[in-house]
This record gives sequence, structure tokens and C-alpha cells, in this order.
Amino acid sequence: MSVFPKHFLWGAATAAYQVEGAHDADGKGPSIWDRFSHIPGMTYQNTNGDVAVDHYHRFREDVALMAEMGLQSYRFSISWPRLLPNGRGNVNEAGVKFYSDLIDALLAHNIVPMITLYHWDLPQALQDEGGWEARSTADAFEEYARLCYARFGSRVKLWATFNETIVFIGHGYITGSHPPSVKDPARAIQACHHVFIAHALAVKAFREMAIDGDIGFVNVLQPHTPLTDKKEDRAAAALADAIHTHWLYDPVLLGTYPAELLAQTQALWGVPRFAPGDDALLRQNRCDFIGLNYYRRETVVANEEATRQQSNNSGEPGSGGEFGFKGLFKFVRNPDGVYTDWDWEIWPQGLTDGIMMIKERYGDIPVYITENGLGAKDPIINGDIIDDPRIEYLRMHINALEKAIDLGADVRGYYPWSFIDLLSWLNGYKKQYGFVYVDHSQDLVRKRKKSFFWYQNVIASHGEER
Repeated sequence: MSVFPKHFLWGAATAAYQVEGAHDADGKGPSIWDRFSHIPGMTYQNTNGDVAVDHYHRFREDVALMAEMGLQSYRFSISWPRLLPNGRGNVNEAGVKFYSDLIDALLAHNIVPMITLYHWDLPQALQDEGGWEARSTADAFEEYARLCYARFGSRVKLWATFNETIVFIGHGYITGSHPPSVKDPARAIQACHHVFIAHALAVKAFREMAIDGDIGFVNVLQPHTPLTDKKEDRAAAALADAIHTHWLYDPVLLGTYPAELLAQTQALWGVPRFAPGDDALLRQNRCDFIGLNYYRRETVVANEEATRQQSNNSGEPGSGGEFGFKGLFKFVRNPDGVYTDWDWEIWPQGLTDGIMMIKERYGDIPVYITENGLGAKDPIINGDIIDDPRIEYLRMHINALEKAIDLGADVRGYYPWSFIDLLSWLNGYKKQYGFVYVDHSQDLVRKRKKSFFWYQNVIASHGEER
């Protein structure tokens, strides 16, 4: 008997900017990534999502491939500026029609849509007004969410407000490697607060409009392991958990910030600044579920030195730098670890441990694994894409997921990243994640990889055959 629950969903995921293309088609407004990716040197080989894999024009072909693979659910994001070119106000009906047609195509194939409202592509018009540092952006997000509920809520039962706040705020406002390219922790914390407020406003609207479904939030799941048993390394790992996990999960699952960290940030920088009613808004509008994006763990040491915060965007092993904060902690390479070409450790046990860590802190909150996958350079052998390392990666992580379910976790779905090879933000098209290969030299022709047929069998057997 399969340990996976009867109604467990086997899915896959993508995001709008990474697959759709059609960056200025049919009335779509510009996003911050449309602007940022055209600044020379900001992305690997100056790649951008102007065309991406042209899912906007080829979604019916892509949905047919999903159906062939047997996908039971598809997680995708909506491009806010495709619906509201200025972030608020006038609605672009052509954009509404695209997503409406996509939803109908999925449902026609019995594929459950899971919508993410925000996967990093803020309308540039709102960034010009201050972006997430401006409280008005949270109000605009509520308007956008209400539009989506009104147009799609009768057909979509699974919703997530935001994807990976730690990434778009951390890289956008601390490392400066994502838009809006700021390097200021205080501004980061205030922007992050407005994201939580936007989430709470969207949850409140969801319930006021009596949408028949569940709404959640998607966070990175990143367990931290001390490099040694030294007291200072254990303390550093605990601090990394507090900053990278508790700060991001507590507001949406408990409705409060971690008290000690909140006191420290307010004493140090005077942020986050709360508007009247923020406390109650967070407390009263918590998630129905949490989405977990798990790729790796981080090995942590105490850090008394400045650290070079440079990511590996080229896929050349060892080309990145250690990431950390002076006086707090830094992430280092595990000497016993197995790593991808992009220097991400492969550690399936972290998925089991991370899920149980969430269960211990937050109780029996329903969980969806909203991303999990291997970024690699897939070999083509006699015309076939032989991505055996991806199959092994996913197999090991499904095994780890099975352990968590066996231990009592309420896990309701698994969405590998990604359904199709796509633009990998700063990494271009060299970093492949998909079950479906896209030939950029041949009119974006889609080709099924070996993993396509493997996952097809996993789904058909409800996880028994893997």
C-alpha cells in the first residue's frame, strides 16, 4: 500500500516570467524583471524573459504534454502586470483571458490548478512609486488579488499569495542581485513587513469573498546544520534558523514575529514600522496551508569576518563565494557533501527533517511541497535527453517525503521544479530543471526527457513505482 494519501496531488511547477515570454504582448505592462534583465551584466549571458519558452502562445501544447505525463496538478504564477499594467486600476482583459483559457485547458484534462499570485514580477509602475517599501503596494496587491478571485475563484481551489520572500527581498534589498538592487537591511525588513501585510490583506479578501478553496504562502525550506559541535557554530546555526525560517514563517502561520528578533531589529534600525491595526491583521489572517520549496540545506559556522556574497550563476563548480553576515553566521561547504554544478548540496534527508521541523513548531498545518528539483546540464545522447541524475534526485526526495508522511506530517502534494526547462532568473537557460526540454536552436521545440516517462510512471502508480 502506498503511504501517500488517497487525494495526494502529483504535480509540477513553473512561474510566469520564466516561461511565458510575450513580455509586451496584448497590453501587458512592464515588470521589474522586464526592466532589470535588460541591464547589461545583471544576468548570466544577459538572458531575459522576453520570449522565455513562449508558454503564452504555446500553453495548449504544454497542457497537452502535462496531461500525457499524467499531472494531477499544475502550480503556476500569474503575472500581475499582465492583468493590471499599472499595478492597479485599468484591467487588461486580454491578460485575464489568457489565464482563464489556461485554467479551462487544465480543468479539461482534470489537472488541478494551483495559482501563485506573486512570483517576483512586480509591476514596474508600482516600483516607481516605491515598490515593497511603500505601504501602498500592499493595498494594490489586495486589489490585484480580489481581481484574480473574482475572475478565477469559481474554478481554482488552491491559491498561494507569495513565493519565497527570503529570495526576492533578500536578493532585492540586501545583496542587490535582484531588482530593485538595494543593499540595506533596514529597508529589506520594512519591505518584508509590507509583503506580510499584503498577504494578510489578500487572505482577508479571500475569506470575505467566500472563495471555495484554500489559501497559503510559499517559503523556502532550508534546514541549517552546524559544521562542528562547537558552541559558537551551534549558536550560529540556531540564529540562521531564526532569521531564515522563523522570521518568514511565524507571521503567516502564527500571526506574529519572533519576539526576540523583532525587538533586536527595532532596537537596531527602528523597523519594521507597524501601521495601526497591523498586529490584528496578521493575527486574524493566517494560512490554510504552507508551501515548502526544498532544494538544499546549508552548513553553518560562526562568522567574525566580512564575507563575499557571490552566487554561482554559471554552473562552473566552486565559482561562487561563501554567503554570510559579519558577526552572525556564514554558509560554508560541507566537506562530506555531494554538490550540483551550481554548488547546491544534495541532501534528501533535509526534506524529511525540514517538514518535521515545521510540524514541531507550527502544528498540523497542511503542507504542499511546492518546489523540489535538480538544476543540471542535461546530456543529449543520440537525440534523447538522458537526465538520470534528475531521476535519482527526485527518487531520493520522494523517499524522504514518504518518511515524513509516515512520521505523521500532513503532506498533500508534490510539485517538482519544473515542468519544462525555463529561464532560471540569473542563471539563464544553461541551468535545466524540467521534465520537458526546449530546443532554443529549433523554434523552441519541446522534447520529452527520460525523466518525463519516469515521473509518468510514478504518478500512475501513486508513488509506488519509483
